[in-house]
Amino acid sequence: MIAIIDYGVGNLFSLKSSFDAIGANTTVTSDAEVIKAADKILLPGVGAFGDAAEKLRNSGLDKVIIAEAKKGKPLLGICLGMQLLFEKSFEYGEHEGLGLIPGEIRPISDVIPNELKIPHIGWNALEINGEKNAIFKHINNGDHVYFVHSYYAKTNSENVIATAEYGAALTAAAACENVYGCQFHPEKSGKVGLNILKAFCEV
Repeated sequence: MIAIIDYGVGNLFSLKSSFDAIGANTTVTSDAEVIKAADKILLPGVGAFGDAAEKLRNSGLDKVIIAEAKKGKPLLGICLGMQLLFEKSFEYGEHEGLGLIPGEIRPISDVIPNELKIPHIGWNALEINGEKNAIFKHINNGDHVYFVHSYYAKTNSENVIATAEYGAALTAAAACENVYGCQFHPEKSGKVGLNILKAFCEV
């Protein structure tokens, strides 16, 4: 069973519907005991990093997520959920993240040309780095996924499993052992996105 964490931030219905479409057993929950009993964890998120991080801390779910991930339980963060996996963010100030992937969240305005619109919205191709990560086993290099973001993860090259070109090679997906993150929205990315979620179910 996959626990989709409900902490008041995230498009939970469409995510659960996507997992339903591939026959995966999921539950939307904010119950620490249910999360501990789950085989895998999914951390969604939309909105501002600071608000989301505060909600996780206030609920105590930050400690549960960290503890379960450190036991080796597969964890996937999506969009803001991916950004929360990193050590810190500089979105409207400086905010502490979960620290499960080394690196920090920075504005894409720092690295893309001025003429490009922010946020980066729309379909873009994935450039898979090096040996294909397990969550990409059912997709191909160059497959398109759907993005909506104004910030990106700045991290070590070994943690970047895919990039997307938007005036610069932005981190599209990252991983550190059993912790995975997608900056894009698999639940909005058609068959490619479903295949990524399917692969996560299989890790």
